[in-house]
Amino acid sequence: MKLSVCMATRNGERFIGEQLASILSQLGPDDELIISDDSSTDRTVAIIRDFADPRLRLLEGGAFYSPIFNFENALRHATGGIIALSDQDDIWLPNKVAVIRTLFNNRPGAIYLVVMDGTVIDETGREIAPSIFGCMRRSGPGVARNIFDNSYIGCSMAFSRELLDIALPFPRKIPMHDVWLGILAEIFGTTVFVPEKAVCYRKHGASMTDFGIRFIPWTQIKRRWFLSWYLFVRWVSVTTRQGH
Repeated sequence: MKLSVCMATRNGERFIGEQLASILSQLGPDDELIISDDSSTDRTVAIIRDFADPRLRLLEGGAFYSPIFNFENALRHATGGIIALSDQDDIWLPNKVAVIRTLFNNRPGAIYLVVMDGTVIDETGREIAPSIFGCMRRSGPGVARNIFDNSYIGCSMAFSRELLDIALPFPRKIPMHDVWLGILAEIFGTTVFVPEKAVCYRKHGASMTDFGIRFIPWTQIKRRWFLSWYLFVRWVSVTTRQGH
């Protein structure tokens, strides 16, 4: 089955070359890497072009100023039956695509999402934690628990294309795309957290996303409320549509 890797970039020149090399070395001839760039002002776009790989599709000219809607743009252009998300500054371990394919060869239903573990590295590539899951208070499925404290980490996720029919378009005030995709997959299908390590997640000062961020209480309450409301509205919409 064709694999679409979707990446969102913005001023990622420091690490993107290493990340692209780690992904492209694993993709098959029919797979694709879709990159949506969000107003980069550094050499990010030039580095991407230098790869000159026919499997790479660069979407330029975006002005989203948001990783959520930059990722949405990439997802809208994906054509594969399996979709994997990628940050611009991580490194895929050599087993990642093989792990994804093995998991999806035995998927239990149409809507299926997996979250793989990985190590945490710093900007020099030095390991600072042996497990992404271990850095979080609790990793695993559960709608209420992930609304309260998200453990759906985008850089470790892959899912079936059928999820996009439910998840798109992204609502304007969801806290992040990964928790939206993860919980919807859980409501309408199956999600699995896999202990096998398949990515080096890079933590540095300019990271686009950070699973360790903790927000002030009022901000947390608003984010959880908006997420819960949008999930309910989307559930009503999907179930009504399926009923017809």
